Amino acid sequence: MTVIAPAPTPLASFRPKKRLGFNTRVSFTDEIGPAHGLREGIELFKAAERLGYQSGWAYQRHFDHYLSSPLPFFAAAGQHTSHIVLGSAVIPMRYQDPILLAEAASTTDLLIGGRLELAISTGANAAFDAVFGTVDTDARTEAKRRQARFLSAISGEVLHTVAEPGQGVAEGSQLRVTPHSPTLRSRIRQGSASLGSAIQAAELGIGLIAGTVQHDHAEGESFGSYQARCIEAFRANWRKQRTSEPPPVAVAASVLVGTTPELREKYAAYDLERRTQGIAASRPKGALEPSSRTNQPPGSQISPVFHGTADQVIEAVLSDPGLAAADEIVFFLPPAFGLAENIQLLTDLAGTIAPSLGWSPDW
Repeated sequence: MTVIAPAPTPLASFRPKKRLGFNTRVSFTDEIGPAHGLREGIELFKAAERLGYQSGWAYQRHFDHYLSSPLPFFAAAGQHTSHIVLGSAVIPMRYQDPILLAEAASTTDLLIGGRLELAISTGANAAFDAVFGTVDTDARTEAKRRQARFLSAISGEVLHTVAEPGQGVAEGSQLRVTPHSPTLRSRIRQGSASLGSAIQAAELGIGLIAGTVQHDHAEGESFGSYQARCIEAFRANWRKQRTSEPPPVAVAASVLVGTTPELREKYAAYDLERRTQGIAASRPKGALEPSSRTNQPPGSQISPVFHGTADQVIEAVLSDPGLAAADEIVFFLPPAFGLAENIQLLTDLAGTIAPSLGWSPDW
């Protein structure tokens, strides 16, 4: 649906956005191949930095026409950029070795000058279990176990103390992840789709990024209202358990400003596809087909697409409770859009929407 809010002024609770970013899947088609798609991904990050965006996020997706291993990509992209934060949203911990991930994340962060942010999740995909192997517990319990181990590892904690001779190092040696990036722990976020995961982030002492799919909302509750409720729960639980203020909250949103009639028509078509196909919308040619093309999985809902003229989009964004509550908006780029289309969209957003959000580049 085209979201056009009647209110011409922002909600009283609207927070000026200190940071704006984007989220891409770094996709590729059968025609161009993965190497070309990866190089175009780096070009997108370079262009976004020139436009002043402070963060760029890449989605991880296994066994498909998308980026499957974000850390090597960020290590490469970081050599072509100097300011923009590079973030992965999200990494499902169920399918990660927590120690190897901690080593790779620390190495990447040091290579790119402390610009890495990782969003991790405790969700799972049953189809992947056949490849990564099953576990004795349920998938979410296992994901939480691995998440806790990962957080311990990147915090520099002792993972093992050698207690016997003949193990290659002296008895009493303490094993920690090396190289260690001492500030990386403060830049980990929980990828949140529910109230429970938002509260979990506060309990773990990590940041929060809310995505474009959510579940466990109340009957009839709008996407933005539930998102705002989750953000408030995160902040309230953080303050309850800590003496510090909670870190900035990021929200991913599909915002498409049509600066020409042709673009407005194109974005309206994408909105229709997303409303009718849900998370299956906008797939690059050759990508895996979902089991069913439904609006969204049972019990979940997807975020609206804010599109139309610049004035219409500004009114809609300023009046959305979830976007009002966030400190940072991450513009979700349609996966099937090409490099030129994405750069044009980011350029149009920076020139028309961003100033109304209280944002200005900080470099």
